[in-house]
Amino acid sequence: MKDNSNITQDLLERIERYYNDTMPNDEREAFGNKLQSDEAFKTQVEDVKTLLLGIETQSLKEQMDVFHLDVPEPTTISKSSKIKLLNFAKYAVAAILVIALGRYWFFGTPTNEKLYAKYYTPDPGLPTTMSASDNFEFYDAMVNYKHGDYKIAISKWKKIQQKKPTNDTINYFLAAAYMANNNIENAIPLFKITTNKFKSAFKNDANFYLGLAYLKTNNKEQAIKYLKLNHSEKSNELLDKLK
Repeated sequence: MKDNSNITQDLLERIERYYNDTMPNDEREAFGNKLQSDEAFKTQVEDVKTLLLGIETQSLKEQMDVFHLDVPEPTTISKSSKIKLLNFAKYAVAAILVIALGRYWFFGTPTNEKLYAKYYTPDPGLPTTMSASDNFEFYDAMVNYKHGDYKIAISKWKKIQQKKPTNDTINYFLAAAYMANNNIENAIPLFKITTNKFKSAFKNDANFYLGLAYLKTNNKEQAIKYLKLNHSEKSNELLDKLK
């Protein structure tokens, strides 16, 4: 299957203008030069042109089937009619591409990746009402985390983590921020610090997220190991799907 993910609405409109002769001269010249010099671009344009013409042909065929008995001779299609057909075709092509890409993701994405996407949601974080406290820096970063500013939260929590490298709370939320920022490699060792703490309040959640982190990296054996330590309904449901 060809990757058409970079065929944008703008490109579809440019192709339409090019083949409708409605493109300004300077833009048309640049477009034509790119067709000659960029083989990948030329292939994209040809693919879209094929789809456009296919839809136009089908549309014309349906019209001819309906009015066949009333048309004594072949008729020419006016330029304005062709533009209308291409306008319809443009959106039809966009829909086709969206459907195709959706089908590709569903059927082409590994099972582990789909399960991760289904079961992973970022940790909701802690209430941030304790701003006037000795833990101001921690809760200041928590505000960033809860607003989805994961990079900022990471930079702030890293400074605290350097001072308290074994603190399970810092390590857990720093790991959670890395994971939410799609940095699984950095999240795993920090979650492990929390899971190794016998009395950590975050140990159970850390086991679940660690299981998901290993699932994301396609390490099914380790994923199952940590998910079994979580004992939640959600974890058990995921384990059933991994059997």
